[in-house]
Amino acid sequence: MRVLITGANGFVGRQLALQLLQHGSLCGRAIGALRLLDTDLTGFADDPRLRLHPGNITDAALIRRVLADGIDVVFHLVSVPGGAAEQDYAAGYQVNLLASLELLDQLRNTARPPVLVYASSIAVYGDALPARMDETALTQPQLSYGAHKLMVETALCDLARRGEVDGRALRLPGIVARPRQPNGLRSAFMSDLLHAFAAGEPYTCPVSPQATAWWMSARCCVNNLIHAAELCELPFDSQRVWQLPVLQLSMAQVIDALAARFGEAGRALISFAPDAHLQALFGAMPPLKSPRARAAGFCHDGNAAHLVRHALNLSAVRKPL
Repeated sequence: MRVLITGANGFVGRQLALQLLQHGSLCGRAIGALRLLDTDLTGFADDPRLRLHPGNITDAALIRRVLADGIDVVFHLVSVPGGAAEQDYAAGYQVNLLASLELLDQLRNTARPPVLVYASSIAVYGDALPARMDETALTQPQLSYGAHKLMVETALCDLARRGEVDGRALRLPGIVARPRQPNGLRSAFMSDLLHAFAAGEPYTCPVSPQATAWWMSARCCVNNLIHAAELCELPFDSQRVWQLPVLQLSMAQVIDALAARFGEAGRALISFAPDAHLQALFGAMPPLKSPRARAAGFCHDGNAAHLVRHALNLSAVRKPL
């Protein structure tokens, strides 16, 4: 089994690589080669199964070299995040759209279509969301990032229809808890809140306590990505895009779970200074039903307490207050 992860040095990519190496197999076959592609690939463990390919995904020749020996499964995670892509349209256009289309084109194989698991985004829906949502909600992206994600979903479905790439796209929500460093994500406040509360540090939240977001831990996200790759024998004319099940939680609910875990004193360190535009984009997420995804075996973290535990890699034993 030959597997490729693009964006392997990212927050989710690193955890995915580690889990695949620990499991040692995918789709019932031993992983013989795990290829990692990103601009920086330092800090990975010395493992004979790893093949490191440092470079930019926009380099078509690099993609060609990485795929030269054939590939069975690709996890396509690399992207310029939403905020950064909005500020630098050219960078987002090159990475999020053109490089993704180039990868799809190079993967085309009618004799043995490779599996491609694509990390799409809830950004495809935009901010004009109905009071309650399900998997049939209209896509109306309000950011270039979301528009490009939707374009790649369409191309992926078309190549699946043609029997040339066995594509599966997952629309990801806010994944937590990302490292506390600039990352171009407008939803970074979701992770920053978790880290600050756990560390007992003051934090000013840019959305209100009543703001509701869609949440998922990186652990849960990785499990869903692997599950997508292992869905067996999908008809090429079948469903190819899934809105993952999510936890719809207010900031107040997340703070309640954090206080239960780390102590009530932490509440006094959290203040609020809502940004109207940010709250419209990421703080007004309605309840979301996803029966189709659930029937396919995808899942969320379960509840706010489990989200906090998974996101911060904590043990199941609650710390004393």
